[in-house]
Amino acid sequence: MKSLLILGLVLLSVTVQGKVFERCDFARTLKRLGMDGYKGISLANWVCLAQWESSYNTKATNYNPGSQSTDYGIFQINSRYWCNDGKTPKAVNACGISCNVLLQDDITQAVKCAKRVVSDPQGIRAWVAWKNHCQNRDLTQYIQGCGV
Repeated sequence: MKSLLILGLVLLSVTVQGKVFERCDFARTLKRLGMDGYKGISLANWVCLAQWESSYNTKATNYNPGSQSTDYGIFQINSRYWCNDGKTPKAVNACGISCNVLLQDDITQAVKCAKRVVSDPQGIRAWVAWKNHCQNRDLTQYIQGCGV
């Protein structure tokens, strides 16, 4: 009985963590999904952004008490503007999706929504982590050795 309990806890922790991409696997996935050069944004910028936003974790979430919104997924897309979590006041849902979709291991929908975010005038500057850690920096390290 004790071993079943331990097994259950292990499986629960795996489910909660989700997929954590390895840097080069993430870069190759983004390239395959058309992110390299999308709206003039290099692949290295996207990889840097995701490193600082979520550490490449598809299940990452971050609650923002000031706006009562939550950032979801590998790109930390915010529920105030981009997705519907059913609890954020005055949510816009510009991507037209449930925020839970952004927590899937398959990041296709997260990429689609990130493309929508950068299509707005603010572009990639919508992400504070990108401004703080990636903007105007040499980002070659983020795709180095990845074959992309």
